[in-house]
Amino acid sequence: MDECSAVRVANMSSLKRGLVIDVNLDPTKGSETGKIRPCVIVTNNTYNARVPVIQVVPLTAWIERKAGIITNVEIVPSSHNGLTKKTVADCLQTRPIDHRARLVNVRGELEDEIMAKIDDALKIVFDLA
Repeated sequence: MDECSAVRVANMSSLKRGLVIDVNLDPTKGSETGKIRPCVIVTNNTYNARVPVIQVVPLTAWIERKAGIITNVEIVPSSHNGLTKKTVADCLQTRPIDHRARLVNVRGELEDEIMAKIDDALKIVFDLA
């Protein structure tokens, strides 16, 4: 799907918190997470409906070392979330994106229990306890 098609499929009003979307994160610098990869939208739905810049958490392949990091959240693939392999949400790599330029595809939606774990991890990352 090209970028124009992705925008037509997922306009601003259909993007919501908890959606798993494929995002082109390139170009990157330094240790930033890059390439086209699944991400989860973490901004609230008021912003998601009004502005083109949304905040996402990149998802990366599960490995035992990553699973042990307190700000990473393990996610098991399901037909609901659209993932095909076990992943972790790397909440330390949270970043803003302009969905009009970076959105590639919509995969699915994370379960409420996983989003609650992501919320807890984001509280740690941003010291919001």
